[in-house]
Amino acid sequence: MILKRIKVQMKFVGETNCYIIVDETQKKAMVIDPAGEVPKIIEILNTLGAELVYIYLTHCHADHINGVNELKKEKGGKVLIHRKGRENLENRVPVLAEYIGLPPIYVKEDSIVDDDDILHVGDLELRVIYTPGHTDDGTSLYCEKEEMLFSGDTLFKGAWGRVDLPTSDFDSIMNSIIKKLLILPENTIVYPGHGKPTRIGDEKPIYLEAKPNID
Repeated sequence: MILKRIKVQMKFVGETNCYIIVDETQKKAMVIDPAGEVPKIIEILNTLGAELVYIYLTHCHADHINGVNELKKEKGGKVLIHRKGRENLENRVPVLAEYIGLPPIYVKEDSIVDDDDILHVGDLELRVIYTPGHTDDGTSLYCEKEEMLFSGDTLFKGAWGRVDLPTSDFDSIMNSIIKKLLILPENTIVYPGHGKPTRIGDEKPIYLEAKPNID
């Protein structure tokens, strides 16, 4: 597996992580959260000779979807988001484009995903984990074989996603992290939507005190 990270500078937000994963055997690719820098994404895909199969959105926020339409136009690929994301993309208020200084963003998904769905990118297998809290459409992607988790804006290094935005909820994000993500193997590397990677084992101590209240 080849993994590339592109850090996209977003107004009022800072850097958003866009990830490109490629199955080396079949040369199939997935792009996770194309916030922008689409020419760089295309250059990487072309250099690797990879066919873009999926454009995966961990949630509906503008700082994660701003480059979707340009990327799809140039390279194809099916746009995937959780079923609640379909409603949020249509509503556009939860997208928060104007909130971060962008014009309205109109993105249409090709298909919806749900908890425990399995996606294949060549020989790579990724499991969808529904992780609401930062938004009600939040998902993470887990690749057991590669011991990798793409956590969107649910779990960060030493922190969790904001819960003061439309459709966000503190109890939901704690449930998502403690009951769905921290049960993964401790060596799992977490690739978040913002900031540096971390490990599941390194994040567990932060949530030990919160767990009794969640149970």
